[in-house]
Amino acid sequence: MRVVLLSPLPPERSGIADYAAQCRHALNGAGVDVLTPLLGQKPLESLAAARRWVAERDWSRVDVVHAEIGGGRTSEFFALCALARLPDRPALSVTVHDPERLVWRPVSRLWRALDASGLLPRPLMLLLAVLCDPHTLWAERRLARQVDGLVTLTDTGANRLAARMGIPRSKINVIPLGTLEVPPAPMPPLPPEGPLKLLYFGYIYTGKGIEDLVDALARVVAKQGADGTPVRLTIAGGTAPDITFGAGGSYLDALRARVAAKGLEALVDWELDIDERDIASLIQRHHVMVLPYWEPRKLSLLGQMRGTSAALAWAIASGRGAITSNARSFAEEISSGNGQAYPQGDVSALTQVLTGLVEAPEQAAAWAKQAAVVSSQRLWPLNGLRFRQHFDALAHKRMAQGRPQPRPSTLPPSAQSTARPTTKRL
Repeated sequence: MRVVLLSPLPPERSGIADYAAQCRHALNGAGVDVLTPLLGQKPLESLAAARRWVAERDWSRVDVVHAEIGGGRTSEFFALCALARLPDRPALSVTVHDPERLVWRPVSRLWRALDASGLLPRPLMLLLAVLCDPHTLWAERRLARQVDGLVTLTDTGANRLAARMGIPRSKINVIPLGTLEVPPAPMPPLPPEGPLKLLYFGYIYTGKGIEDLVDALARVVAKQGADGTPVRLTIAGGTAPDITFGAGGSYLDALRARVAAKGLEALVDWELDIDERDIASLIQRHHVMVLPYWEPRKLSLLGQMRGTSAALAWAIASGRGAITSNARSFAEEISSGNGQAYPQGDVSALTQVLTGLVEAPEQAAAWAKQAAVVSSQRLWPLNGLRFRQHFDALAHKRMAQGRPQPRPSTLPPSAQSTARPTTKRL
């Protein structure tokens, strides 16, 4: 089988790029030849540019074109829209990372021209995005009807996507976020032999609800008094300037000041800009990960974001439970007995969950055991086979509709799986 993957890929730094790299490797392991013609190319900034790009290439030897869509990127969206117009096209598939919408970001030429020009202040651009949203939603629904199959990472995301896009739920295949094979490691000693070790892990910027975690920890410590079970929190993750610094200044500095104001400096550790090779050991040095995310308020007018989290996938892969808010699809991700959810933004509720864990720390061991079970069911090689089955079904459906079977590739398998097209023939 020959699949074209339309997606960001490393060295680009993003969750979707990392996901796509793992997916490509898993597909190669499942016997799928993967081509990445967008890699190293200039982004497709408009539907017209995407139509030219598609028209210049030979798609006759491709079984499936699969795109990774999310993060407000439109290049892959435009490419799929252009491919959908071909009379004799391959099967089209897409992983939707941010359901219940496809791209969220306006695709109208007017909005994109004004955004690129920088002529209007940000508040006016946000208002214009809301005014353009009916057109964006129309374009998303049209593409959702045209593609042959969609993939989401959770049932929650699939249900919300089907309802908002107005498509049959049967058109969406759920393939959970894959996990890496991480060697198991014993949990640190539980109280009373040692402190209860909590971990926040992820990018450090506003909207992640880290303030709630700091405030809840302060309440737990105050309630326990001097003789209570010792608790430590590690705040770890990325601090890229473009996300850590906002209109209000340094979010990281503000967070440090909040920790100090709550009298928690001696109980909070910081591990910033962790190398990916050290993530698993970082998580395994703790008992539980805590992800207190908030729903993006700016997107609330446009819909509900029901994606999941790479940090949560790391917790599962590393054999650790998680306490999460009920934002996104987090509640589903820890519904197998590998954690506990609470209402987002509710510091009192988070305090109660943390207090319960302090009083019964053995719960962390039970969550960890279940996380290991979940991880064994989501390993990337298994996901590679799931995607292969998904692609096989779509390709067979296209052939049943009258599309000729793709001609065999003239490239050797080793070249097919890693090739960057040097000509305009795929």
